[in-house]
Amino acid sequence: QVQLVESGGGLVQAGGSLRLSCAASGRTFSIYAMGWFRQAPGKERELVAAISVRASMTYYADYVKGRFTISRDDAKNTVYLQMNSLQPEDPAVYYCAPDLVPYRAVVGAGTPFGSWGQGTQVTVSS
Repeated sequence: QVQLVESGGGLVQAGGSLRLSCAASGRTFSIYAMGWFRQAPGKERELVAAISVRASMTYYADYVKGRFTISRDDAKNTVYLQMNSLQPEDPAVYYCAPDLVPYRAVVGAGTPFGSWGQGTQVTVSS
């Protein structure tokens, strides 16, 4: 069973930046693709970005392309989400999750993720 701890959220002004971290334990981290999701009040959880094993491929939702960057450090069992140019529509609880199956080299909107952490809150002031 994998354990996930997200951190790095907070309050930032519009146009500002945050770097989210997700530390994983309890399972071999490097063989799983990872995803970052967000859920705003009253909305469904949505995939923001994903990264394949060995970081050979990344995926971004259209509304974060050019602003957010996902990366991973397998030596630290950690996946990151660098968020720049934060906008008033970005506030949400952000979660990370691993792929349900290992060794996936291609990631996208249809990749199945699971095993959620507690999330980290991102708030943007205008």
